[in-house]
Amino acid sequence: MPADRRIGDGARLALTTFTVAPVRPGRVDRATAGTAMALAPLVGALLAVPVAGVLLLLGSLTAPLVAAAVAVTVSALLTRGLHLDGLADTVDALGSYRRGPAALEIMKKPDVGPFGVVALVLVLLMQVAALAELVDGPGPAVLAAVVTASAAGRLGVTLACRRGVPAARPEGLGALVAGTVGPVALVAGIAVVTLLAVPAVPDRPWQGPLAVLTALAVAAVLLRHLVRRLGGITGDVLGAGVELVTTLVYLGLVLSG
Repeated sequence: MPADRRIGDGARLALTTFTVAPVRPGRVDRATAGTAMALAPLVGALLAVPVAGVLLLLGSLTAPLVAAAVAVTVSALLTRGLHLDGLADTVDALGSYRRGPAALEIMKKPDVGPFGVVALVLVLLMQVAALAELVDGPGPAVLAAVVTASAAGRLGVTLACRRGVPAARPEGLGALVAGTVGPVALVAGIAVVTLLAVPAVPDRPWQGPLAVLTALAVAAVLLRHLVRRLGGITGDVLGAGVELVTTLVYLGLVLSG
């Protein structure tokens, strides 16, 4: 497949996977999936623009907590809440202390268990609190912070889809994307998102990159644990990674020096 067509199909697949954008999918195979997962941070950066716009606009009109809550809501709507659903299902599986097929069966259930509910509440509270803390900063820094967190969250997907990480099931999104991202694409993604993070904390330019790298390190440790428990990755695991890394980056950006 020509490179330009593969990139185009990969971009469409990334948009249909990570957003509500009504984009007609092109060719879908593992090569295209690898391109889509490598482009995931770019999709995250694009999603961050309207979220940051809502945050900045409402931040000038109402209380920071209200602005932050609406911004988090917009983020969930733009992704159909799929990442939050993946977080809840993954935490329910971990909380069950089951392994392999038994844990995967819990993840397939349509209801959300108590572990999943607690995880959703805590993650959403932390995201709202962090955005409320950010909203009073300079506009460019706020935009950089939201772009950084959103791009880093999708970079967690790129990390989870790197070569050597298996799929937990022979079907589904995990089977399509597992092991499709090569080391060059992963390193390039990390470098770009780390650079995006520099202006997120203007008076401490090192803090944003450190937040990104720390969040990815935590995600890598959790991914290793999930592969041991589940046998590999699933679509839910990818969604959980998005929310975990996004939240950790937000927390890292608002820490005071």
